[in-house]
Amino acid sequence: MAIHPDQRYLEGLLKNDTLIVQEIYQRFSGRIKHFILQHQGTEDDAADIFQESLIDIYNQAKHKQLQLTCPFEPFLLLICKRKWLNDIKKRGRQPVTKKLDDVYDVGEDVFAAAEQTIQEESRTAFIMSQFERLGEKCREILRLTLTGEAQEKIAATLGVTYGYLRKKKSECMATLLSYVQAQNF
Repeated sequence: MAIHPDQRYLEGLLKNDTLIVQEIYQRFSGRIKHFILQHQGTEDDAADIFQESLIDIYNQAKHKQLQLTCPFEPFLLLICKRKWLNDIKKRGRQPVTKKLDDVYDVGEDVFAAAEQTIQEESRTAFIMSQFERLGEKCREILRLTLTGEAQEKIAATLGVTYGYLRKKKSECMATLLSYVQAQNF
């Protein structure tokens, strides 16, 4: 696989390049902080996890010649999430069986998961762009039916019959599907 241009972040960490390190903090720490705050953490927890993850990545780059084949952000996010979930387990006094080698062994599974995350985000963004092409009524019907609410209740809310709602939902889904298929995504 080709080396991703974000390899520059690893090189910056290895060289202790102040500008690159600052860029990493400015660009990526906010998302990590948001994730940890949403999952029972504090700002201090977020700062610790972020820094520990950067140290792990540095060690991988220095001792195992880590080469990025995916963007840095999802890779970093995956490392931080894994560390945070491990930390939560430790706090809950659930045993965490983790060999010392595992701390420094990021492995292909992380790369594969990062690649998969990127692909899923790209596909979701594409489908949402096609969704926006639908008419207002179709978008409203699909949004409401995707909430899991009973279709009878949705029909009543929209002031239409249950049969009409089912038919219209089917037509809207078919239109959306045709938009997606037409783009061969």
